Amino acid sequence: MATSAVAQATVFALRQKIARIEGTLPERLAAPAKARPEEGAVVLRRNGTVDAARSLATGAASFDAALGGGLPLAALTEIHGAETRDAGAASGFALAMAGLLLARTTRRVPLLWIGTTEIFREAGMPYAPGLCSRFGIEPDELLIAEAPKLLDALWIAEEAAELKGFSAVILEIRGNPQKLDLTATRRLHRRALGAGRPVFLLRQAGQAEPTAAPVRLVVTPATAAPRHTLAGPLAGSIGPPGFAVSIDKSRLALPGQFTLEWNADERSFAERHQQALGPADTGAVVSLSRHRAHPAPAAGTVVAFAAAGAAPAAGHQPSRQERPAHRSPRRTG
Repeated sequence: MATSAVAQATVFALRQKIARIEGTLPERLAAPAKARPEEGAVVLRRNGTVDAARSLATGAASFDAALGGGLPLAALTEIHGAETRDAGAASGFALAMAGLLLARTTRRVPLLWIGTTEIFREAGMPYAPGLCSRFGIEPDELLIAEAPKLLDALWIAEEAAELKGFSAVILEIRGNPQKLDLTATRRLHRRALGAGRPVFLLRQAGQAEPTAAPVRLVVTPATAAPRHTLAGPLAGSIGPPGFAVSIDKSRLALPGQFTLEWNADERSFAERHQQALGPADTGAVVSLSRHRAHPAPAAGTVVAFAAAGAAPAAGHQPSRQERPAHRSPRRTG
């Protein structure tokens, strides 16, 4: 009888470990009466919400509710920039989340940012005074690791995710390299689960592909709204930075899009509704250059071409490319 109970507990522990690696809900497994969740594991409740102690709320109520309380703390989270020019918005959103994470901890430990030489050459290095004034991250709270190759960056991220000396790990890559496959992301997600701290995966100009991350967000810059004053919106002014955040993948929420504003003074996000911009505001439009012709002139003469396979017209002389003698393949040697 005791042997049967021990075997049942062993099988249950293995099933829970497999469920955490695959990202399925551990609650779906029938737990023994005295079983307790393992320390640092992400446990989802039956009502679809995440424990507040194990999630990072952004401050935007609707966005946090869609994610089930916020971003998971002990997990791999993907933050995508659809194009290279969106790298600033994607990294800014990740740094805002890192600033929120540092603000809720009593013992502030540094943040590790990992990237390859190509990444920092293309998007630039983080600016320490800006990180301090905008996100509350002191210069000594950010460590940057520049790796020559992607394999080196992945190795640093896997090793750093297990260390207690970092509050979070940010791994920035470009595109969709083959070395960052499903197996590599599973290792990162497993390390984040075991350590109980987040790992943010930033992608520059990357496309969505199968990964082990439970949450994937696509972040692009949004048009800034006018600055709010006591008398109302100030015309001609520029308000807080805006982020267009799309939930591309989540086990708790349906795909949706939100426009968030970052308040650098309160260190929190706020959701902005579309009417805040006004119905006529569709973004900045560059004026036409003076003393130059319009870049898109009217269409000229329309010429009709014969359909493919049609017989040549009478009197038509085939060119050298059309003669049968020149249709045979040429020698390569």
